[in-house]
Amino acid sequence: MRVLITGAAGFIGSALSRKLLDRGDEVIGIDNLNDYYDVTLKQARLARHVEHPAYTDLRVDLEDSQAVAQVFATHKPQRVVNLAAQAGVRYSLVNPHAYINANVVGFLNILEGCRNHDVEHLVYASTSSVYGANTNMPFSEHSGTQHPVSLYAATKKSNEMMAHAYSHIFRLPVTGLRFFTVYGPWGRPDMALFMFTRKMLAGEPIDVFNHGRHMRDFTYIDDIVNGVERVLDKIAQPNEAWTGQNPDPATSLSPYRIYNIGNNEPVELMRYIEVLESTLGIAAKKNFLPLQKGDVPDTYADVSNLVEDIGYRPQTTVEEGIGKFVAWYRDYYQV
Repeated sequence: MRVLITGAAGFIGSALSRKLLDRGDEVIGIDNLNDYYDVTLKQARLARHVEHPAYTDLRVDLEDSQAVAQVFATHKPQRVVNLAAQAGVRYSLVNPHAYINANVVGFLNILEGCRNHDVEHLVYASTSSVYGANTNMPFSEHSGTQHPVSLYAATKKSNEMMAHAYSHIFRLPVTGLRFFTVYGPWGRPDMALFMFTRKMLAGEPIDVFNHGRHMRDFTYIDDIVNGVERVLDKIAQPNEAWTGQNPDPATSLSPYRIYNIGNNEPVELMRYIEVLESTLGIAAKKNFLPLQKGDVPDTYADVSNLVEDIGYRPQTTVEEGIGKFVAWYRDYYQV
């Protein structure tokens, strides 16, 4: 199978590329290697598989409609996984235009490429942040998500709506995945575990927002990638029982599906820090702060639909996952 992966130098994109190459797929990976965070880390991720004979490495900005169209015309992917995005809730307060360009304009160009080249299935990254002001736990795909509390979340909610429009008009099978706090080796430096580890090893205090009281459904990278792989293989189908009188936000009469992909086992931030302290053998100096603008207090994924439809079952405990991350971090940075 020929699969186009956007954001292929990213945390999830690089891990998924390796997974699909290992099983025998051909992968076309595109990434613009922007400098939102350390480019050398992105290059190091790519270096693990860029020489694979079934991998094609392309430098493309998703906002460049002509370049994206050329990728589809030249490489003719059968399936697409769109992971490229401007990530991060907090950065959206500083540079909102980056989110519209990458997450809205860029996604439109991917949709156009898919519908013009008869792509069998588009899987795209959404986020748990779309639940916003919703506090009904655990978060269910069948609940409303009309009240995002960050621009990042709003752009991802718009992706879900755009995907449904293309699915409805062009019968394009699309599946959106709402990721819940992914962590692990080769992760993003702007994520909590990465920042905490770096600062603790340097003897610096860590910023603990919401005084450490909020909960996160931390999900290990290998569990995420296994789920994405299985979703990619299961082409979205119409829900023939769907009705506009009682509309289900997660399905449609079109070939459209939304899934949560998380660990289904939320952990309080202070517990997460305790595990990291134990793993590093360092007591963190903590700077307790209020909840930051745009953040949600808690996340908790109901993954029952993903379990039922594709057999998704996360296996990695927080203790195991943090241990693997710290081992990778020490080796990569030689600390």
